[in-house]
Amino acid sequence: MSEDVDVAAVFRTEWPRLMSVLVRETRDVALAEDLAAEAFEEAARRWATDGAPDRPGAWLLTAARRRAIDRHRRDRRFADRLPQLAVAASLAATAPDAADAPPSQTVVDDQLALLCGCCHPDLDRDTQIALTLRVVAGLTTDQIARALLVSPAAMGRRLSRARKRLQADDVTFAAIDRDLLTDRLGVVAGVVYSIFSEGHTATTPAELVRGDLCDEALWLAELLHRLVPDDPELIGLRALLLLTDARRDARLDDDGRLVTLDRQDRALWDGAKLDLGRALLADAHAFGRLGPYQLLAAIAALHVAPGDGTAGETAGGTDWATIVTLYDLLTERWPVPLHRLNRAIAVSRATGPVDGLALIDDDTELVDQLADYPYLHSTRGELLLELGRWSEAADAFGRAMTITRNEVERRHLAERLDAAAAEEGERR
Repeated sequence: MSEDVDVAAVFRTEWPRLMSVLVRETRDVALAEDLAAEAFEEAARRWATDGAPDRPGAWLLTAARRRAIDRHRRDRRFADRLPQLAVAASLAATAPDAADAPPSQTVVDDQLALLCGCCHPDLDRDTQIALTLRVVAGLTTDQIARALLVSPAAMGRRLSRARKRLQADDVTFAAIDRDLLTDRLGVVAGVVYSIFSEGHTATTPAELVRGDLCDEALWLAELLHRLVPDDPELIGLRALLLLTDARRDARLDDDGRLVTLDRQDRALWDGAKLDLGRALLADAHAFGRLGPYQLLAAIAALHVAPGDGTAGETAGGTDWATIVTLYDLLTERWPVPLHRLNRAIAVSRATGPVDGLALIDDDTELVDQLADYPYLHSTRGELLLELGRWSEAADAFGRAMTITRNEVERRHLAERLDAAAAEEGERR
């Protein structure tokens, strides 16, 4: 047994593996969630006094399976599954298990089966993404709701309906073949991107970056690329995540303050990830089939060009005109509100804050759809600050502060609000 234990760290590593095994064995998503949660609750209690086991993944799987046996004994409908679970629980206590081992073919198959089960064609796209974030990544309902820009209550209802639908259709989470994976590839890619987005800028209060989710998304993107190596969009997705995640270590200063892209120390960027991301982007473009993830990856590449810590290199050399052109292509193919907002930001850098602000304020649909999105208001605040409209800028930063739950972002916004207020005070 180990003396020290970080149950949260174990959760980040083991939840997806534990869920993939439990869903396969129980064929019940809601039950698997309950069993996994109960296993972690028991771990938090027992490991605090007994110390962590040498193989926490196997311990958690054993605990979950024993709880499953207890439940099944009380439910005669599951009597036929008792022998399998009893044997599995016994073996897990004494032998290495997929939930505790390095990524093996068993783990790969189980997790892909879980992903594709959550992306069942009977579910709409938003529900597929939400269910996968909950079941595979272990995000809370509130985190998923904020990531998908809906209310927590609505998200809770959506997840509940999804579980019931899968249960009613008796959806199995058996090993998948290439044809099934190809059919659901777009949704699975969207799920991976959503997981990374939550990790890159977390909705949890205490931290800006959840590296565990970023790492999981990177691993899943690599896995999908290996399974379907001739899909340029999957290659583009992996390139996008690498080029974005390469900046992880530079996004906070030593005091935990947010550092915006234009002020980051580029020497802290991960050169290996940047090199791999650029190489993958070139591979994707060689197919001659342009898609949204490739466009996003190309934009990310321009933001970090050359991004190798070259002496004197600054964000001032960013090719904003080309970024605007790429956003033009992107919004034609994938016209979601966030991309229109990011295009406006690029325009503001290319031709000035007046043009960028006009694109936002004149797009009433964009403003309505992103009314509860803090970055809409913080973006307006920055542009208004550049234009010397201090009072309006302060109002925009204040609005963003009331929306965001992340303390790092709130601290940054408070500093920007103070800057706007100070400028206004000097002008009076």
